[in-house]
Amino acid sequence: MLKIQQLQKHYANFTLDCTLEVKPGCVTGLIGQNGAGKSTTFKAVLGLISPESGTVTILGKDLRDFTARDKEKLGVVLSDSGFSGYLTIRDILPVMKNLYRNFDQSYFMKQTMKFQLPLDKRIKEFSTGMKAKLKVLAAVSHRAELLLLDEPTAGLDVIARDELLDILRDFMERNENGSILISSHISSDLETLCDDLYMIHEGKIILHEDTDILLSGYALLKVSDAQYEALDKRFLLRVRKEGYGYCCLTDQKQYYVDNYPAAVIEKGTIDEVITMMIRGDKL
Repeated sequence: MLKIQQLQKHYANFTLDCTLEVKPGCVTGLIGQNGAGKSTTFKAVLGLISPESGTVTILGKDLRDFTARDKEKLGVVLSDSGFSGYLTIRDILPVMKNLYRNFDQSYFMKQTMKFQLPLDKRIKEFSTGMKAKLKVLAAVSHRAELLLLDEPTAGLDVIARDELLDILRDFMERNENGSILISSHISSDLETLCDDLYMIHEGKIILHEDTDILLSGYALLKVSDAQYEALDKRFLLRVRKEGYGYCCLTDQKQYYVDNYPAAVIEKGTIDEVITMMIRGDKL
C-alpha cells in the first residue's frame, strides 16, 4: 500500500532518512518524540515537501505519477490542518461531495449523529475532541484505501481518544484490504490498534517490530553490577547504568527467563522500549 525507501530531506538542524512499509490490510504505527520526524515523513509522502532523494510508492504507483484521481483513494489527517473554523458540518457536505466521487454521505451523517457532532455549529466552537473526530470521519467517509493519520489523537482526553480509535477499527472492519499509517507520541493508543510499529528518532528509523512481538518478546533486565558482568550480552539491544546496577533491553525475553532465574525481568511497555532505545547505550 505504501513503501518508502531511503527518503531523505535535509534542513539546517534536522535530517530525515526514512525507510518503512505499510502492507495491505495492516495498521502500521509510527512512534517517536515530538520533533522526531513523524510529520516531515507524512508531508514528504503527500508531496507537500520535496525530498532530496529516495522513493515513495503509494498504491503501487510512484508518488511522482500520482494523480488527483489517485489521491481520492487516500484519507488524510494532518496535525496542523483542518476545516475552516467558520464553516459548519452542513457547509462542508457539498465540499466533500465535489472532492470525492465516492463520498458516502449516509455513512458520514450516521457517524456525526453517533458522536453527537452538531451540524449547524461553527467548527471553531467545537471542542478539541469534536474537531479531531470530524477530521477522521472526513478521512474515512469516501471509501479510501489508505489512511495517513498524523497525530490524530493529540490533545484528546481518554474517552475522546477511545472513540476516535473506534472509528479507525470500524474502517478496518469495513475495508478488508484497507491500510492505515498512523503516528503518535502516545504509545498506548497504538498498542491495541497497530499490527506493527516503526520507531523514529532524530529523523531515523531505529526499530521496526510486530506489535505482538514487541509486547511479548521484549523485556527489561534489572541486574546488579556482578550479575551484569556474568550476563550473556548477545541479545541485549541497549544498556543503561542505574544506581542499583544496570537496566538492559532485550528482544529475547524467554532466553533470559530460562537462563538467569536470579535476574529481575520485567515485561517492557512500548514507552519503556522507546526510552531505552533512545537513552540506552549500544553495546
